[in-house]
Amino acid sequence: MSHNEIISDWFERFGNDIYHFLIYRVGPTEAEDLLQEVFIKALKGFNSFKENATPKTWLFSIARNLAIDESRKKKSKKYAETIPLDHAKEPKTDTSPETILDLNENTQAIFDCIQLLKPNYQDVIILRGIKELSVQETAKILKWSESKVKSTHHRAKIALHEELRRCFSYEETESPRAAR
Repeated sequence: MSHNEIISDWFERFGNDIYHFLIYRVGPTEAEDLLQEVFIKALKGFNSFKENATPKTWLFSIARNLAIDESRKKKSKKYAETIPLDHAKEPKTDTSPETILDLNENTQAIFDCIQLLKPNYQDVIILRGIKELSVQETAKILKWSESKVKSTHHRAKIALHEELRRCFSYEETESPRAAR
């Protein structure tokens, strides 16, 4: 198999997971561009791929590094705008527009709360909690020990819970939708 064919196969197998990671990390607008960049970097750096990592963890590492670089670019430009989560999946069942709106608002609130966490917390919440990667896979991607993954994931869940409580309690007291 050629390098192009291997990378193409990896795109088919892991592209969706990496795309979702990038959506939570940088937002949907940048995620599409970064997804392409992940696989371009993988193709260019294919010879540096070491078999001691799985292709999935290697690709997630590339994605994480690109997301960090993107965040640094935003901070250097002092551009701190919240990105709407346009790509939230709507339920496949026939539901009312109000239910769909509520689901999208909740998804947006969760996305916003994740964005308020420290970058390390964001990474571990997305990889462990949303993408459901194992502790071992997460450790390889983040280049951490397994115990650091476990403890950081625990702290990140607590921090996210606090942010969610703050966001949702604010919505209940301040939002006109709460008066319904």
